[in-house]
Amino acid sequence: MKRIVATLLLSIMVACAPGSDPVPELSPEGVLPPEDIRSGYAFLTPETQRLQDDRFENPGYLWVDRGAALFEAANASTPACASCHSDGMEGVAATYPAINETSGALLNLEGRINQCRTIHQDEDAYEYESDELLALTAFVAAASNGAPQSVEISDRTAPYLETGETYFRTRRGQFNLSCQQCHTETWGKKLRGDTISQGHSNGFPAYRFEWQSMGSLHRRLRDCDTGVRAEPLPFGDETYIALELYLAARGNGLEIETPAVRR
Repeated sequence: MKRIVATLLLSIMVACAPGSDPVPELSPEGVLPPEDIRSGYAFLTPETQRLQDDRFENPGYLWVDRGAALFEAANASTPACASCHSDGMEGVAATYPAINETSGALLNLEGRINQCRTIHQDEDAYEYESDELLALTAFVAAASNGAPQSVEISDRTAPYLETGETYFRTRRGQFNLSCQQCHTETWGKKLRGDTISQGHSNGFPAYRFEWQSMGSLHRRLRDCDTGVRAEPLPFGDETYIALELYLAARGNGLEIETPAVRR
């Protein structure tokens, strides 16, 4: 596990400018060298990049705007999110998934929002992939746009990183493929009409053309598992949250760019 942590620490300084460099040689541990790490933005067409960059045209901002309204909403018995977070949410999303100091559990941003609802607002948790949870998650994440991902890499997150890395590298499904084979070993190559990205998570929740909607990172992970004809895990599954932590650590230093637009 110390090897995993040491390797991920190398990923803090990152170059994320678009480019068409050839696939580099892998480091001995199978992690891309920091200078070669690129956001999924680098693999988009210029037209899609422009769509993401335009706050008036990017459809994901419909969810961000709704999230802003939910963040300020209150009623007679329920305080608004903003009443506790009056100093804003800048930089918060860049640190998630994170260990919850009270429970010791690993929470992603969706889990932290729902924890606030159930504990501090005395409300039911939002259902995963509901418009409300997507909107609030997108709003909180967008407040960190431009901040570098900086999830915790330490002894206490090491077991989760190991679980996430194991899932990332394990072949599965009828196609017997792993995340590693596509997003570390063959990134930059063509899969039909698409260019294979490095599989980073810094743009989620994201608007995907194939969904014609916003979706969480877990929706994308489930799509990937289904794509290799493996049984996807449930939304919010602990293994997916561990994988989410590993993906964020693998891309530590990449700037948050929510809501991203993807194919």
